[in-house]
Amino acid sequence: MSTEAEDAPKFSIFERVLAYIAIALMAVAVISYLTTLIVGLVAGREALAGSLWPIVVGISYVGLPIGFVLLVILLIISYRKRGSRRGGRA
Repeated sequence: MSTEAEDAPKFSIFERVLAYIAIALMAVAVISYLTTLIVGLVAGREALAGSLWPIVVGISYVGLPIGFVLLVILLIISYRKRGSRRGGRA
């Protein structure tokens, strides 16, 4: 019998939520970026100046960097857990 179930990584709820937030934020940022490009090409840059378009443009500017920072935080948490499972430093 194999012990795959025992060797499988156990992710906490915090790690799962952090991963889902990072992926969702990056997906929304890419979609808003593409939407901004399409609207800018079709309706002109003047159309992006009114109503809710500045919010969409802002999401496309800050969404990817924040998502990247969240993924780096998740990576650091993962490496720290892996290091503590192996008994500290090798």
